[in-house]
Amino acid sequence: MAATDTPVYLDVLIFGREYRIACREDERPALLEAVALLDRRMGEIRDAGKVTGVERIAVMAALNLANDLLRERKEGARSPGGAIDAPALARRIRDMHAAIDRTLASADEPL
Repeated sequence: MAATDTPVYLDVLIFGREYRIACREDERPALLEAVALLDRRMGEIRDAGKVTGVERIAVMAALNLANDLLRERKEGARSPGGAIDAPALARRIRDMHAAIDRTLASADEPL
C-alpha cells in the first residue's frame, strides 16, 4: 500500500457541526477546500432566510453546487483550452458528497 493510500482523519466544521472525515493524504487539500465551500454556501443560504432546517439547507447547497458544476462543464466544453481535470473534479465531487451525507446524517441525530 502506497503512503498516499493510508487514510488520515480530519476533524472539520460544517455549518457549526464537527465531523471526522477520512481521506487520503493527497486528498486533504481538496477535501478542506470542499468543506470550506460547502460551509460557505450553507451559510449563504441560511443568511438569505428563505430556507430553514439543516437538511433543507444542505440539499439546497448541494443543488447550487451541482448547478455550478454543470454550468462550468458546459462553458468548458465550448471554450478552447477549457479542459477539465476529470480526476480532480471527481475527487471534489466525492468529497462534497461525503460532507453532505454526513451533514444530513447528523441532522437526524437527537441534540
